[in-house]
Amino acid sequence: MTIKPPQKVAMLAHPNIPHAMEVAQEVSAYLHDEGLSAQAGSLYDQELRSAVQAGEFDLAIAFGGDGTMLRAGHLCAPVDIPLLGINIGHFGFLAELSRENWREVLPRLMAGEFRYEERMMLSACCIRDGEQQTRFDVINDVVVARGQYVRPIEVEAYLNGAYIASYVADGLIAATPTGSTAYALAAGGPILPPEIRNILLMPVAPHLSVDRAVVLSEGASVVIKVRTKHEAVVSIDGQDPIHLENGDGVRINAHKKSLFMVRFEDPGYFYRNLTAYMEKNPLISIKSNDKSNEFPKNIQ
Repeated sequence: MTIKPPQKVAMLAHPNIPHAMEVAQEVSAYLHDEGLSAQAGSLYDQELRSAVQAGEFDLAIAFGGDGTMLRAGHLCAPVDIPLLGINIGHFGFLAELSRENWREVLPRLMAGEFRYEERMMLSACCIRDGEQQTRFDVINDVVVARGQYVRPIEVEAYLNGAYIASYVADGLIAATPTGSTAYALAAGGPILPPEIRNILLMPVAPHLSVDRAVVLSEGASVVIKVRTKHEAVVSIDGQDPIHLENGDGVRINAHKKSLFMVRFEDPGYFYRNLTAYMEKNPLISIKSNDKSNEFPKNIQ
């Protein structure tokens, strides 16, 4: 994708994050003053979403946290609109800018002093009785897991049509390199650099079965098949789960599209930021300062 300063910018603010719309309107006014066309609105505003899906913008800016980035990415990637994140949420690992520094950095956007980071996506579809069901675009991960019952499920993994392993576990994650720092990391998986195009398989709480992550080669196609007598589900990028029946499968392979993210920092930013976040998780610090989380003194 050719680097060129944007002319029409969509500002996508998460409506439930305090100050996200306020900052979006501030950035919109700033870009208007710089001669750009900018439209600010809710991430869920149907008119704005339709304009993005029609490819009417050459950049989208998301205002929120990592969840907002994922939702905006699902809008932008199919139409090749690059995405820039301004963190207004708690974590914001995927976002490039913050509420505090965007005024300092955005002049570089108009000057073309940035790069595009290409993030691999996955394509996933459910299979029932040999028939393909709904297809999904995936930025982070596909999670096949147990449902409401606290019992492990059995899943089988097939690579390019050949059986490779069975797992008895709470679930199995198929993650992109982007998703390797999300649920897969929490489950004990490795961290993959964002620029590679490999699929990570990571079991969740495996019981007397394979307990190691597997990194599949570029171009691999994997099917996760469910063997269970109770509830199992599949969730795409943390969205609402879809019920799976015994024998159902989920086919996962590299998507033909990628998500392009605007970066001002050099590629080494990934490891610098990751180290900083892991040394001091902002979610933990927020909770530790919240006195409402303390136990009553009479039960301590």
